[in-house]
Amino acid sequence: MRKIIITGATSMVGISLVEECLKNNILVTAVSRKNSSNLERLPDHKNIKIIECDLDNLEDLAKICEDDYDVFYHLAWEATDKINRYNPILQNKNVYTSLKALEVAKKLGCHTFIGAGSQAEYGVVNEEKISPETQINPENAYGVAKYSAFKLTQIYAEQLGINHIWARIFSVYGKWDNEGTMIKTTIDKLLNKEETMFTKGEQLWDYLYSEDVGRAFYLMGLKGKDKSIYCVGSGKARELSEYIKIIGKELGESENLGIGKIEYGKNQVMKLCADIMNLTEDTGFVPKYEFEEGIKRTIDWQKSFLEEKNNVKRKN
Repeated sequence: MRKIIITGATSMVGISLVEECLKNNILVTAVSRKNSSNLERLPDHKNIKIIECDLDNLEDLAKICEDDYDVFYHLAWEATDKINRYNPILQNKNVYTSLKALEVAKKLGCHTFIGAGSQAEYGVVNEEKISPETQINPENAYGVAKYSAFKLTQIYAEQLGINHIWARIFSVYGKWDNEGTMIKTTIDKLLNKEETMFTKGEQLWDYLYSEDVGRAFYLMGLKGKDKSIYCVGSGKARELSEYIKIIGKELGESENLGIGKIEYGKNQVMKLCADIMNLTEDTGFVPKYEFEEGIKRTIDWQKSFLEEKNNVKRKN
């Protein structure tokens, strides 16, 4: 039976990957920071082992775990909120942590290390699709740190004799989405009957449902090729206003969505679509969910989550 280890296991991408691996009968070691309130997100399953370990102490994993793993997924990354993304000190710390994760992967006997990169590594791009060959030009500390982590772990992986794969994630939505994203904020506001305001929404955006993201990462670990960079998205782009209208329709609000009420920001990215050709060729990954179905599942989950949360409050 294959065995994998995941840092950042309680993130949206982490949970999706955990669930996909468990469906495929893989033994999962899920790593999360100590005393995290998000540990309850992890499924109760006989094939999952949970370890609480902070990023500052990743080397402890080599002492705790047996050295018979196949793939190490490093998804954990600190200071991802909008303010701290611009903090060079905090972001640089993540580069060192990524190198420590790679060392641990080697000690645990992993044949492959998979790191979670970001479309932010590219900066502002005006190409129809962004591929692994697209020029890199990050514009903030977060993007620079992600690219630095990529380059340094790639070099170190070769020195250590372990396969290296880098996944540049584009826009993801689904259950356990982060606060403040366009999708989650829109759903929350419409559920609460609050006003929503957007730009004209002419940006061409690529959204991928979280369950598809989990499957993409699973397939990378199974079939991905050494030294590969994979752009993780749907491979299709729609205008942002179209996504907003689909969410509004699903929630019974087709009018008064506030499209065009605010101006575009400085250096507004107008095109953001992933070229997933090599991901498909190498792993067989093809997105399963169109946005219409994915957003329906997301909204249904959000409603159930809020209902359960309110029930708990009433009981207390």
